Amino acid sequence: MSDDVELMTLRIAQKQPAAQDIEFFELRRPDDGDLPEFTPGAHLSLRVPNGELRKYSLCNDPAERDHYCIAVKRETNGRGGSVSLIDHAKVGDDIQVEPPRNDFELAKSPQYLFIAGGIGITPILSMIRHIRATGEGRFKLFYLSRSPEMTAFLDELKQPEFRGMVTIHHDGGNPDDALDLWPVLEKPGAQHLYCCGPRALMQAVRDMTGHWSTAKVHFEDFTPPGAMTKPEDKPFRVKVAGSGASYEVPVGKTILEVLRENGHAVPSSCESGTCGSCKTKLVEGEVDHRDLVLSDYEQPENIMVCVSRAMGDEITIDL
Repeated sequence: MSDDVELMTLRIAQKQPAAQDIEFFELRRPDDGDLPEFTPGAHLSLRVPNGELRKYSLCNDPAERDHYCIAVKRETNGRGGSVSLIDHAKVGDDIQVEPPRNDFELAKSPQYLFIAGGIGITPILSMIRHIRATGEGRFKLFYLSRSPEMTAFLDELKQPEFRGMVTIHHDGGNPDDALDLWPVLEKPGAQHLYCCGPRALMQAVRDMTGHWSTAKVHFEDFTPPGAMTKPEDKPFRVKVAGSGASYEVPVGKTILEVLRENGHAVPSSCESGTCGSCKTKLVEGEVDHRDLVLSDYEQPENIMVCVSRAMGDEITIDL
């Protein structure tokens, strides 16, 4: 999210439950005028009532210019953004919104394979609505959730027009009852794959698509910076080749955050290891790769500084 982007004032026109712990919001301009265009897979950054900026995927058809739609999962163990928005924002309230951005662009393809887990359906639903409205390509969706009660847009996606295109699977929270995705991913074919959902689902899909072209596999993740901390994490130093600069990266902070604090302008966008913007040359050191972008052959010479960390006491990178 950019500090220099001017926020728009939008009004909450609708607010209603979409599923258990998921709230649907429709946003419009106070004068009901047209909104900035967006493309399938785009997201908004909202200033929620507690003052924080949070990203939420747009789920409506991009051809709809007079409103934006988002669905927000109430994360009681999160950083408070979703709880603030769901519990304190109401219909008629004005809210500050950053114009749409897209780190999850829909490529031109004759066929698409979508895998959504839980609230990860939102950007994919926008893609599906666009494809159906334009007739540009065919798709199959595998939508995974714990139970029907926790499945947003369930009634819409169970309609007869989606028969043969949409598979909805509920595992009841039991990993043993999870859908086996290997038969779906075994043969890459011509389609582009888009996956959004819990990190564990995306990592599983990443592991099963090592034989796919990396250009045809796309992930979306809104894991906040620093949220991927592991119990075994420890501080380390990052050296910048050529300049001699060296900085400590503490537990709970990313390399990207530390570089920014010290005046280095590093390209970035998603900050969750899924878009590839912050790919940085690795000169020396062993890395704990936590992204979903780098292939096995790219990892020895590159690092995603938004999520990955050093395995040892120090790494050297080249900006």
